[in-house]
Amino acid sequence: MREIKENLIRELGDKNILILGFGREGIDTFKFLRKLFPNKIIGIADKAKVISCKSQVSRLIGKDKKNRLHSGKDYLELMKKYDVVIKTPGIPIHLPEVEKAFREGKITSQTEIFLKNCPGTVVGITGTKGKSTTTSLIYNILKVAGPARTRHNFADVGGSDAGGLKAHLVGNIGKPVLSSLFSASKNDFYVYELSCYQLYNVKKSPHISVFLNVFPEHLDYYKNIEEYAISKLNIALWQDKEDFLVFNPQNDYLGKLISKNPIKSRKIDFNSVALGKIIKASEIPLKGEFNLKNVRASIATAKILGISDRNITKGIKTFKPLPHRLEYVGLYKGIKFYNDSLSTISETTMAAIDTFGKDLETIFLGGFDRNLTFESLAQKIIKSNIKNLILFPTTGEKIWQQIVSLNKGNGLQAFFVDNMKDGVSLAYKHTQKRKICLLSTASTSFSIFKDYKEKGNLFKKYVKIFGKKN
Repeated sequence: MREIKENLIRELGDKNILILGFGREGIDTFKFLRKLFPNKIIGIADKAKVISCKSQVSRLIGKDKKNRLHSGKDYLELMKKYDVVIKTPGIPIHLPEVEKAFREGKITSQTEIFLKNCPGTVVGITGTKGKSTTTSLIYNILKVAGPARTRHNFADVGGSDAGGLKAHLVGNIGKPVLSSLFSASKNDFYVYELSCYQLYNVKKSPHISVFLNVFPEHLDYYKNIEEYAISKLNIALWQDKEDFLVFNPQNDYLGKLISKNPIKSRKIDFNSVALGKIIKASEIPLKGEFNLKNVRASIATAKILGISDRNITKGIKTFKPLPHRLEYVGLYKGIKFYNDSLSTISETTMAAIDTFGKDLETIFLGGFDRNLTFESLAQKIIKSNIKNLILFPTTGEKIWQQIVSLNKGNGLQAFFVDNMKDGVSLAYKHTQKRKICLLSTASTSFSIFKDYKEKGNLFKKYVKIFGKKN
């Protein structure tokens, strides 16, 4: 701990520091810096009036007299007066002032500071889809695992069964990472879910990087899929020959991305994992073929750490699937309801359709338009046994138009709704008993819902309300 603090004080002690963005990660950064520098004036810039935000934020800032607040529409103007800008993921990268600060080398992030200073072993996980499940599954395996060997050997798969590893779940799905640096040791394992926003422009990679896949996503934020993919590639781009990259070369975008860039680490194709030698498919508490890829990636990572097959199996069997990911809501009035609210691209919705096969009769689709195409999804729906489409604005209309252009919508009923209550009511009216109704919208939620959690929770709420009515 002393060495970490000394390094950070040397690096940042004489710098004017600005925290850019004051949400969950920005607040954690402020607390971290205040412990490190009790008397330093720290800048905070956010478009929102941060002092009038949540009471927790108001109390935190109100008690601290050594900060400068920059808020409102001109919150970026004073960036030029700071030496270091710690950017949070929610701040767009293509704002002119932000682009200029990147060119000047001013911008860093929680992720970069943590990766440069963490003395423990970092396992980083990214991918367009599956990263939360894979992160949580790796964490669960580590919690039940025996001590890992020093500097891991992928060929050594025996492992130990004594005790559990000192594992921490951090990043998108866990705690923000900076505050954990003060208690970090070389014996700690940090299982770190990393988004494209957190990885953008970092110059340090984890010791073990898990790169699951790349699909078109966040094209309202990035200029194109190439920029999006390259931001994720930072999870492996700065590794050396002592590090490991666990990835899926069969994913078209990812396979090409890795082959075109100079990755120095040891590359492990997680498709090579012999799943049946570790666990029976029927014993895996996750539905869908795509989830088997997440399981294989988790096993490959555990093998690198020298964890025994026995403990890997135990970690998988005891894993509790995360909500909003092919989550079984229940059987109501003879209909099975599933909540796949986090499915925000066509590829994951198509995978869900494959998972449920001929029993899937009703599906909820649509949401915020991010300029993605839906031709493949439309073709999948046409070839399926789906009969009812519950369609949210605005991409619900776009998906329906694509279907009509391919087969005039023959055999399908389309219902356009702008709220969950009406949608669930229609699902009950038009779904037969012993069939499945699925929420898997192939779009983000922002057209009418706050986020995927609100959307999924409303779906579950109204399924249960209508399910109890006569």
